[in-house]
Amino acid sequence: MFARIAATFLATSWKNTGDIAAQVSRQVYRNFHLRSPSLLSAMTDDITRGLDDTQVKLLGEQCILIDENDKVTGFETKKNCHLNENIKKGLLHRAFSVFLFNSKGELLLQQRSDEKITFPGYFTNTCCSHPLNLPDELEEAQAMGVLRAAQRKLDHELGISADQVPIEDFHFLTRIHYRAESDGRWGEHEIDYILFIQKEVDVNPNPNEVKTYQYINKEQLRHFLETAKEEGRPITPWFQLIVDRFLYSWWDKLHDVDSLKDQDTIHRIL
Repeated sequence: MFARIAATFLATSWKNTGDIAAQVSRQVYRNFHLRSPSLLSAMTDDITRGLDDTQVKLLGEQCILIDENDKVTGFETKKNCHLNENIKKGLLHRAFSVFLFNSKGELLLQQRSDEKITFPGYFTNTCCSHPLNLPDELEEAQAMGVLRAAQRKLDHELGISADQVPIEDFHFLTRIHYRAESDGRWGEHEIDYILFIQKEVDVNPNPNEVKTYQYINKEQLRHFLETAKEEGRPITPWFQLIVDRFLYSWWDKLHDVDSLKDQDTIHRIL
């Protein structure tokens, strides 16, 4: 019985973002580091030629390089941080993953747009990205820089404005160190800050970032992941790792999320 219900849910309730005209203006990212008209040409080479122009421009962002203990060692372009040839040499950067729940305890999932350079079209948690080499996002006390980056990207990807997700409502739980290849050229190697937040928000996605989105409860997620392979639904590796190791037990304590905090630990899943 549940399988039939879940199948209907999965087939009908994912919201496609491509037909929402109000989102088009956010395809041009607002931060200063992407305003230079020369940035696209600077990022375009044999590696990026043929990829989406907006996503190529984002490759100019300056990610935060770290060592295995999450200590800052420098800065590098998003492009260089995500090339497998550099990852194999040990290049590691700081990242975050947001898990946003509504008042019913349902998790907001997204499907990454087909324009994304890494893991295009993959299903994943609410928002996954990087703090940048910006003064506000380098502050380490209480993970303030990471939290500000999370606000910025929730707005950029999903149209969830910062006033809907105040800094004080985020919960920084722990950190995950993982590595994964997207294809032969691109991949991820990150220490990922896990951020929980439970809020009612208005979602207005950017179709250059998000293809579909949906709130989903725990049992629906179990079925969604169990049938993902046979149904041809790719899942991002970091989301699958977090689900396999942590998510369901964390979800059970959503009412007492502070008890889950393990901020001094970096879980190695390599």
